[in-house]
Parts: sequence; C-alpha cells; structure tokens
Amino acid sequence: MEKKKKDLLTRVISAVLGFPLVLIIFIFANDIVFSVAIGMLSIICLYEYFNGFKINKKANPSSWLGYLVCIILVLVNLNNKAYIGMSIVWMILASILILTIELLFSNGKKNIIDITVTLFGICYIAIMLSFFNLIYAKGKLFLWYPLISAWGSDIFAYLIGRKIGKHKFTEISPNKTIEGCIAGIVSAIIIGLLYTFAINNIASLSINYFEIAFITGILAIIGQIGDLAESSIKRYCEIKDFSNIMPGHGGLLDRFDSVIFIVPFAYILLTMFII
Repeated sequence: MEKKKKDLLTRVISAVLGFPLVLIIFIFANDIVFSVAIGMLSIICLYEYFNGFKINKKANPSSWLGYLVCIILVLVNLNNKAYIGMSIVWMILASILILTIELLFSNGKKNIIDITVTLFGICYIAIMLSFFNLIYAKGKLFLWYPLISAWGSDIFAYLIGRKIGKHKFTEISPNKTIEGCIAGIVSAIIIGLLYTFAINNIASLSINYFEIAFITGILAIIGQIGDLAESSIKRYCEIKDFSNIMPGHGGLLDRFDSVIFIVPFAYILLTMFII
C-alpha cells in the first residue's frame, strides 16, 4: 500500500511539473514554435520507440528514416499547410520504397521485421502527431480536445480503477479494469462538456454539446486502444517503460501514447461536426 501511495505521488509531481510546459506551448506558441515543438515531440517519441526494440534485440529499425520524416513534415508545415495531406501520402509511399530497397540491398542485415517496425513507427508516431498542426490551423481552442479525451480518460481510469476496479479488462495490461475504462470514458465526456461550455461563453462559440459529447466519448475509446497498443509493444520488447524521462510515467511515448492515436481521429471528427 505504501509503495502504491509513493508511486501515485511521483506520478502527480511529475505531471504537475510537466503540464505547464504543455500549457505554455498550446496557449502561447506561434505557428513556427508549435510546429517545431510537435516535430521535437515526434523525434523523441520515435527514439524511445526504436530504442525499445533495440534494447533486447527484438528488431533493428532504420531510425534515420523516421527522424527524416519528422523533419520533412515540420518543414512542409512551415512552408505551406495545404501540402500536409499530400506530403503524408508521399512520406508513406517513399518510406515503403526506401525500406524495400534497404531490405533488398542490405546483404541480410535487415529483415521484414525491421522494415515493418520502422514503417509502423513512422505511421504511428510521426504521421499521426503531424495532425496536431492541422488542428492548430483550425484554431488553438480545438487543440485541447485530444488532450482532454486522452488524459482525462487516463487519469480517472487510473484513479477510479484503483479504488473500485474489480474486473480485469485484458491480459495485455493487467492493471486495467472494466470499471476504470468506463469511468475514464465518462470522465472525458464530462470534462469535454465543461471545456466546451467555457469556450462557448468566453469565445462566443456555438459548439453543440451533444456532438462534442459524442466526439470526446469516441476519442476516449480510441485513446484507450492506443494505450493498450503501446502496452502490447512494450510486452513484446520486454520493457516496462520506453524511457525514464518522466518519473512515474516513463517516457514521453508512455505519456503521449493515447494522444498519438487520438489526434488524427480528433481532426477528422472535429472537421466533420464542429469546425
């Protein structure tokens, strides 16, 4: 019990120290600073992801290609946001071509697992996170919906699951419970509605509450899928966390796993119903 309290305190302190930086970037950063920040986040998360496979020699991904894609996406976004959609398609196709060539001419140093891990990392982290820039272009106020859906769900699923969780959800992540997952989704919806009420009144918007409840609920579910996907990767790599950059949370990828999964769907749903 004492260890659980200490772990919880460590998580809270780490979050309290880290959240102001997110707050500053999301509220005050201009287009250039925000794009660079997302690019740096992508590179750090990709490094943690690739290193996770390398630690126990589960794969030998082509890290350089992932970092290059992150840099290109930042440059494209800074040059002309109208080309981001097409550049994402080109990045995927070019990555497949480059990785295939590398596989064919590596003299056995690369295999299909290395190529698959590399391509998945590029799509999962670099490309998915780039959708933050598309949401930014629609308005800074909308940037918070992915975070609310991810972290609102994660925090309350953890807290409530620890208190009343009785039924295990999946063996992939033994600490997750059905009660915690449900509580997380409901909490994300409530926080999303409160945030919407605030910006509707402060910024004179007219966002439909039923639509935003639907969107945050769907995004919270997707976020939990993203969290489980990351847990599955860590189990395969035989690691507990991707790094220890955030005490109590692990690495940035451990903290942003659900956010990464949510961002593209947040952009699509917000564009369809709200923006």
